[in-house]
Amino acid sequence: MAIIQSDQGDYFGSYETAIKSIAYFEHTDNSYLATTYNTIAINKTNLKEYNEAIKWYQKAISAKSDYKNRLMWMNNLAVAYYKTQNYLDAKAIYIDLLQNDSVKNDNILLTKVIDNFSNAKWLQNSKYNAAPEFLKALHIRKKENDLWGQNANYAHLADYYMIKHPDSALFYAQKMYHIAQTLVSPDDQLEALQKLIKLSPSKETKHFFEIYTHLDDSIQTARSAAKNQFALIRYETEKNKADFLKAKAENIEKQKNILIQNIGIGILIIILISGYFWYRRRQKILRQEKEIEVKNTEIKYVKKVHDHVANRIYQIMDEIDNRPEMEKDEVAEKLDVIYHISRDLSYESIDTKYKQGFAKALSNMFSSYQSAKVNLVVNGNEEKLWNNVKESVKPELFAILQELMTNMSKHSGADHVQLDFQHDKERITILYSDNGKGIVDFSPGNGLKNTETRIKSISGVITFDTKPEQGLNVKLSFPL
Repeated sequence: MAIIQSDQGDYFGSYETAIKSIAYFEHTDNSYLATTYNTIAINKTNLKEYNEAIKWYQKAISAKSDYKNRLMWMNNLAVAYYKTQNYLDAKAIYIDLLQNDSVKNDNILLTKVIDNFSNAKWLQNSKYNAAPEFLKALHIRKKENDLWGQNANYAHLADYYMIKHPDSALFYAQKMYHIAQTLVSPDDQLEALQKLIKLSPSKETKHFFEIYTHLDDSIQTARSAAKNQFALIRYETEKNKADFLKAKAENIEKQKNILIQNIGIGILIIILISGYFWYRRRQKILRQEKEIEVKNTEIKYVKKVHDHVANRIYQIMDEIDNRPEMEKDEVAEKLDVIYHISRDLSYESIDTKYKQGFAKALSNMFSSYQSAKVNLVVNGNEEKLWNNVKESVKPELFAILQELMTNMSKHSGADHVQLDFQHDKERITILYSDNGKGIVDFSPGNGLKNTETRIKSISGVITFDTKPEQGLNVKLSFPL
């Protein structure tokens, strides 16, 4: 009862109830007495009677209790010490705790000690740089998902930055308020709102003050109601104790049967409802998976047609324009290659081995776009450059470069194109530039826009630097 009263903010009532309970435990050998002392100490701390809190924490630590609890109470005792400006005793406790193996192996307790010790040192010396230790504790608490610990950390950080960096203090006060809301902790919400009222811009201060006033009124009303929450229970217990025990014995079996019946019905209803919704969800997922599969198949074949057929056809068209003397047999041979590629599109993969070497394949492709009107300069495309490049990367890179050349030929009107291939440590970088009219719009259907997806598939990056009528510069790189 005392713990419930304390949790609901009735600290005076909790203190009185806890004092009464001591009589039941002080002549027995158990840990409840230590817990009772701790409950009284917590009430005294919340009432800001820190000297009284120190006395009761010392009693709790001295009584028989769990070792981990004693370590926690030592931390609380140190907090009470520095609240009374007794920094010497507080530091002695924190130093002892930080050397304790049990504390070192308990992240929750360790961060309490680090956070409170840092706060004590800062309160003693306002010039002390406590931020690194606050942030260290906060990092561990986030990792442990310790919301109560994060709440305390944000409060300390907001106080620490209040004068030095008000914008940082505001940031941490906002963090504290959101955590306090998540924890449904009215006292911490009020503390955070007090900080927000001090730190926020004037136009927001009124908003936070209204929230503070409403919340404070609600808390006071709730705590007033809680003060007498056990009065009727005490009265009924004394008056009807015998009748209550008799009725309890008679009703146990009846309640048990009703409970079992209700649980059975509830479980059956839950199973039926869950089964219905599971079936509907499963059917929806199957339909979506089928639609996604069809869409992916369409995209896959569109991509294959674009990469392996459309760009190659345009390459041959360019080559015919640039080389009017090309023999019909040579044209037929190139078209036959495209025919076989088109025929094989339905297979999962197309043979992308570059038997003559990847550098040679690129050179042949580049030469198809060179003409009397277009001066093409290629630097660094040597076979040794590609020795350590994965075979799966080469088709993607070939398609990207072919897209650049096709775009140049079809749209740019450029008469000078330069490609530079560079090898720097673990990456290959390719620089493309032309003096054409640039790119006005990257639309979703634009082939160059699609190169971004391709370069990401090989963990690379691509950037376009272009202005209308001022040419196009492209830089792409990827890891080996």
